[in-house]
Amino acid sequence: MVAKVWGRDVLPPPFAAPEGERIGEIWFEPPPEVPDVLVKYLFTSEKLSVQVHPSDDTAQAGEAGKEECWLVLDAEPDARLAIGFERVVTPGEIAAAARDGTIESLLTWHPAKAGDLFYLPAGTVHAIGPGLSLVEVQQTSETTFRLYDYGRPRELHLERGLEVAEGVPYAARHKRTVADGQTLVDGPHFRLDRIAGAPDAATCAAYPGALLVLPLEGEVAAKDGSAKASAGECLVAGGLDTLDFSAAGITLLTRSS
Repeated sequence: MVAKVWGRDVLPPPFAAPEGERIGEIWFEPPPEVPDVLVKYLFTSEKLSVQVHPSDDTAQAGEAGKEECWLVLDAEPDARLAIGFERVVTPGEIAAAARDGTIESLLTWHPAKAGDLFYLPAGTVHAIGPGLSLVEVQQTSETTFRLYDYGRPRELHLERGLEVAEGVPYAARHKRTVADGQTLVDGPHFRLDRIAGAPDAATCAAYPGALLVLPLEGEVAAKDGSAKASAGECLVAGGLDTLDFSAAGITLLTRSS
């Protein structure tokens, strides 16, 4: 559990925040079997900073590229996500708006509801609004460049952020919903599927090796009885054929590409 100024002191079940702490993130540390994928829960009560991440190509020494996606689990009626700009903007415009606080008005604020999936390529300027519960799947990276933070006393990274930021609108092809099918992301860095019950043959073929299993409902267990996971937990497995889905409900599966 990671405390954040924008987090919550009351978390949705099955989680519980320690007394006196505002928890914003719950991480599942990447295991050696799947080192390149990091899975988190995020819970917001305030806006997150306006930020951007480099790609593998634009990252410098000591940095790591980061592409990510957000699956909305729950959202208050007016919850929104800022992703991309309303129009094409120059680095100078981004810099000026970051300094005077008007960058929020340059961004496109997308309504968010349960079941929405947003994929964020590296270089996408973004911010998460309040009133959201999300699962975030990302490249294993902590490289974040803050462009604007609402006056909070945290370091900004304008120079590096402007070097990697794409001043363009968010492409519609990067948004989908769970109603569009079970494969939510099949990208250059990771794959993410949302399945109901047991995986079918096509899914098994798409996950021939190590993966992470995140139950949202029900339970998934190792066939040899060595481990199991239910909502709020994450299981690492050498392959789908090692797992028992007889008690599964809704489950997220992810692996590196």
